[in-house]
Amino acid sequence: MKALHLAGPDDAGKLLALVAGFHAEQGFDTDDAHREGAILPLLDGSPHGAIWLIGPRRAPVGYIAVTFGWSIEFGGLDAIVDELYIRPAVRNRGMGSEALSGICKALKDAGVKALHLEVDASDEATQRLYARAKFRLRESYHYMSRVL
Repeated sequence: MKALHLAGPDDAGKLLALVAGFHAEQGFDTDDAHREGAILPLLDGSPHGAIWLIGPRRAPVGYIAVTFGWSIEFGGLDAIVDELYIRPAVRNRGMGSEALSGICKALKDAGVKALHLEVDASDEATQRLYARAKFRLRESYHYMSRVL
């Protein structure tokens, strides 16, 4: 099974259902209009990011959303895993690890210098997943945000 498929406009319905599931699970206060406004530009080819479906294209079991930036420290284009979601019923089967591995290879081949992500400090299972995928904590750094 090919694990990753770049999502396009025809995938919006399937993807938006997955995003709604993830946001509900995480307790994010988003509605359909918010999610569509954030997702549809990426499906239409925005240079700011892309989304890949995980699993069979006709019935995906998850997605990984990546956004792009520029890093002087890392020497060029960098990216952030903004969201990674696997349906609860099919977790712990290696699909998240396979998706991260595939994304890392694809982004490196495209010239991306570094891939970043954030993880809940209390979520040990997800931290182990990311550690297996060779992501490391930057001990002296904290990811900080300001909503504008």
